Amino acid sequence: MKIEHVAIWVNDLEAMRTFYETYFNCKSNNKYHNAEKKFESYFLTFNSGTRLEIMRKLGIDKKKQDDMIGWAHFAISLGSRESVNHMTDRLKNDGYRLINGPRVTGDGYYESVIEDPEGNLIELTV
Repeated sequence: MKIEHVAIWVNDLEAMRTFYETYFNCKSNNKYHNAEKKFESYFLTFNSGTRLEIMRKLGIDKKKQDDMIGWAHFAISLGSRESVNHMTDRLKNDGYRLINGPRVTGDGYYESVIEDPEGNLIELTV
């Protein structure tokens, strides 16, 4: 058994697609658009085959709040401490918010946590 994909609601579909393509080498399918439901989405495929669905729909506009119940973050394994350091520096230098790290966590992970363009947390790990 494996997770086929995870999905996230976004405000700016094109900016989010560009972010994941640029920094994580995702490949995007063609945009799906259902005019009747006012719904659009892309599936972004990572090199590992894992997919992230980014979705936008008219009326989905709840504000994100800190410390809420639900998904907290997702982690992307970059393969080495050097890769975590490099990606963290690259994202930080490009203006993305670094939440913490790079550091070794209490449970032994080497990681940093950054926000994507819409404030969703991404854990960069070995």
